[in-house]
Amino acid sequence: MTDFPMLRLPAEDGAISFARNFVKSDAFMQLFREGMGLVESTANYLDGDGRQESAALPREVSLIYATESMRLTTRLMQIASWLLVQRAVAEGEMTAEQARTENNKVRIAEPMLQPTSAEAARLPERLRDLIAHSMRLQDRISRIETQMTAAPATAANPVRGQLANLQARLALQG
Repeated sequence: MTDFPMLRLPAEDGAISFARNFVKSDAFMQLFREGMGLVESTANYLDGDGRQESAALPREVSLIYATESMRLTTRLMQIASWLLVQRAVAEGEMTAEQARTENNKVRIAEPMLQPTSAEAARLPERLRDLIAHSMRLQDRISRIETQMTAAPATAANPVRGQLANLQARLALQG
């Protein structure tokens, strides 16, 4: 079984990898489908109704629309890239080293600021919904990424502690 990239497992305690299990779970597949579905629905909106809605906006709002749709597209491409790399590792299509290289190229960026509420209120409702959904998804993925890349905590081994105390006492007596 291939270890998940960037995950450091302590060899001696046999800890179960959250990352290794998560990317092969139903929860990951739901996240994957949600993310890819959001990419598809956003593309359909921007190429269809969104194009018509943006053409009807006043000039100053159309500039905000263009900026926010570009941010949305960038955010979704980062999310899709991350999801695809995770799936490739889970399916054994990519080695841990290849995934590390890809993860170094494609990072989930810090969430971009949403437009102020006054600006956002002037954007089409569907675009606002897509932006909000993408930001929630980005936040969830960022939390998962943090869990996946964090060094696992090594639990204190009481037997080792007692052995160390015993050895120290024996060394003092000898």
